Amino acid sequence: MPKDTSNLTCAIIGASHAGVNLAFSLRREGWEGEILLFDSDPEFPYHRPPLSKTYLTTLEGIEYDVLFPKENYSSDNITLKLGTTITEINREEKTISFADGNSEHYDKLVLATGARPLIPVIEGLNGATNVFTMRTAKDTQEIRKALNQCNEKRVVIIGGGYIGLETAASLRKIGAEVIVLEREERILSRVTSFEMSMFFNELHKQHNVALLTNKNVIAIESSNGMNKVICDDDTSYQAAIIILGVGVKVNTELAAQAGLEISNGIKVNSAAKTNDNDIYAIGDCTYHFNQHYQRFIRLESVQNAVDQAKVAAAAICGKEANYDAIPWFWSDQYDVKLQMVGLSQGYTEVVKRVEINKDRSESVWYFRGDELLAVDAVNNGKAYVLGTRFIRSKQRINKQKLADTTIPIKPTSFL
Repeated sequence: MPKDTSNLTCAIIGASHAGVNLAFSLRREGWEGEILLFDSDPEFPYHRPPLSKTYLTTLEGIEYDVLFPKENYSSDNITLKLGTTITEINREEKTISFADGNSEHYDKLVLATGARPLIPVIEGLNGATNVFTMRTAKDTQEIRKALNQCNEKRVVIIGGGYIGLETAASLRKIGAEVIVLEREERILSRVTSFEMSMFFNELHKQHNVALLTNKNVIAIESSNGMNKVICDDDTSYQAAIIILGVGVKVNTELAAQAGLEISNGIKVNSAAKTNDNDIYAIGDCTYHFNQHYQRFIRLESVQNAVDQAKVAAAAICGKEANYDAIPWFWSDQYDVKLQMVGLSQGYTEVVKRVEINKDRSESVWYFRGDELLAVDAVNNGKAYVLGTRFIRSKQRINKQKLADTTIPIKPTSFL
């Protein structure tokens, strides 16, 4: 760390999980200078995962689920500048410029710019009624408002990934009629196995959600407050509300404008530093090297955002810091909690366990040869914890024992 940071400024662009945790981590690491935290979202920094879950199903707003209490920002001397759009980074002058023409100096700059919803190319989409994405608190508020105003609570969700399915589950809880249209042959096809896709397919079927695959939406026709969603197989579906959940686009425009290296995100080293020694990047927007899997990856997860924030804060303060984490994720749908650890890409074999005498408790274990890559655990915390331990230690597992559900899940059961 520089001998005296009291006269230095660290500017952070993005006030979601990554940016906010970085700001507070900087103080814990000993940064004494100014910390400026910018975000285009005018809402006070809040937890994002509940957007597709509890924010939709309860009347409580995001003020009940802020990332840190407001008084903490004051006590840690962190300056929040919300509803502020950054338009340019000048690396030579070390300034960031705003949409209103003003600028601010930085000594260290951190990009926590995240990602935004991908808007598919669909004829008639711009003229459709009640079309929403699911990324911000405003999105959730507008969906609830539209539902309350609609006589027919028919919702079509375009995209059968986790966001689409979580949203479907939440909307069913509040009485909406839901259809999910997925372009691929199965839901969750890009992120999980056939077995796990079939589990969630059956789960949503039991809750009267229509999950339709091989459905490529090509056009939307709107009249009298209703939409007709048209697919390329000549089928169509009526919707008072349309929710887009087809993926995200990484916010790399500022980084690219500044001449930072871009490759499936903002490329950073193990300390979250870009190719500029005074600029770091963290969270969903980064393309970073995972030491366990020995390859570059980009992750969309709270875990990655928080862990990278801690590493970057230490590095900015001149300490030795390297990001070395096993990725983990989760999804809540109805009474099911899915916990995922590791990355399953490249798996060659799957072992599935359905626990005896435990309702909806199962796990899917992904192997490449003898190496355990990842575990998906449904209502099964033991499988998740044990899988994490085995993945990190690269423990060799007896697959026959693992598949035998008469053998309980314990640390030594499958060795």
